[in-house]
Amino acid sequence: MHTGQAPTRSALTNALEVTRATAGAVSAELEALGLITVDSSPAGGGRGRPSHRLAVNPAGPVVIAAQIHADGLSLALVGLGGQLEPPVHLPLPPATGPVRMLRAVAEAGAELARASSRRCLGTALALPNPVTEPDGTALVALHFAWPSGTPVADLFAEQVRKADQGPRAQYPFPSAVANDANLAALAEHRHGAGRGARQLLLVTSGHRGVGGALVIDGRLHTGSAGLALEVGHLTVDPQGRPCLCGNLGCLNSETDPDALFAAAGRTPDPDRPLLAQARELARAAVDRLGLGLAGLVNILNPDRIVLSGLHLDLLAAAPDRLASVVAERCLWGRSGRVPIVSAEVTHAGLVGAGELAWAPYLNDPQSVLPLPG
Repeated sequence: MHTGQAPTRSALTNALEVTRATAGAVSAELEALGLITVDSSPAGGGRGRPSHRLAVNPAGPVVIAAQIHADGLSLALVGLGGQLEPPVHLPLPPATGPVRMLRAVAEAGAELARASSRRCLGTALALPNPVTEPDGTALVALHFAWPSGTPVADLFAEQVRKADQGPRAQYPFPSAVANDANLAALAEHRHGAGRGARQLLLVTSGHRGVGGALVIDGRLHTGSAGLALEVGHLTVDPQGRPCLCGNLGCLNSETDPDALFAAAGRTPDPDRPLLAQARELARAAVDRLGLGLAGLVNILNPDRIVLSGLHLDLLAAAPDRLASVVAERCLWGRSGRVPIVSAEVTHAGLVGAGELAWAPYLNDPQSVLPLPG
């Protein structure tokens, strides 16, 4: 029901491979928990006994989703089904050290929870840097002067505990942190362009930099310590622009917004048509992206690639060229091209953070109930 696969009790019966009575008991329990609604008016006009409609409860519980960008903060309440309430966008606090930044996020999230009439169950934060697992440390904070190995999960949990979530909040109030590209991939796989893919590769460019993530059979592939798929640091031009990581010509520095703004600042040749030069500029960026994607396809063999952020514009500018560059550079690209599609989820980082915050309740819906006492 959370991913739209069981809109009726009949569909739930088939998905769970159980009897109608069992599916009815499951849906009744979820309704009693306030998570879904069950419409007893029949759905469908086919033969046989009509089924009841099942839907996420629009007045049900929510979680707080937060995201730190290179130049601001975003927060929203998220219900089941990836249903995002209108996001709030805030400037960065004057001091961007980890404690003050995380305190600002926790307090802004608590303000959203207190203002809502819906019960709040927890919070999660999407970060623009690698986050180790399971300890939740920021190995490297490329956009802020955070020390390497900052225990961001613990610091965030401490600030969340100090913030007043209001009388309707779950207690204890769980919190979690993860990399923003990983969470965006999770959102696309469950609610967007990645539905149905078994090996989904997402490549995105946000406010700065390039991120990537891989979802295999519905689960994020995060590697041995949560640091897999740092695709932004794949070299696509050894003589290219400097990257914050210290290397030259990373996908990060060749196809992110800073790179394109710098490229667009070149002085046009007055003796050549401006449109032709603009197309060459776009093709140059597309070719760099194509080289990076081809290398990832050779290593990962995904069955779908989702492009997000700035890369949506590159795909729109030259979809055929991007696909042909990837195919030419792939070992098996000419015989079976990997579909390259546009992301569909708006504010995917926030929706993905919502997925992370909802995870304990998706695993155990009865934990929605407050603990006794």
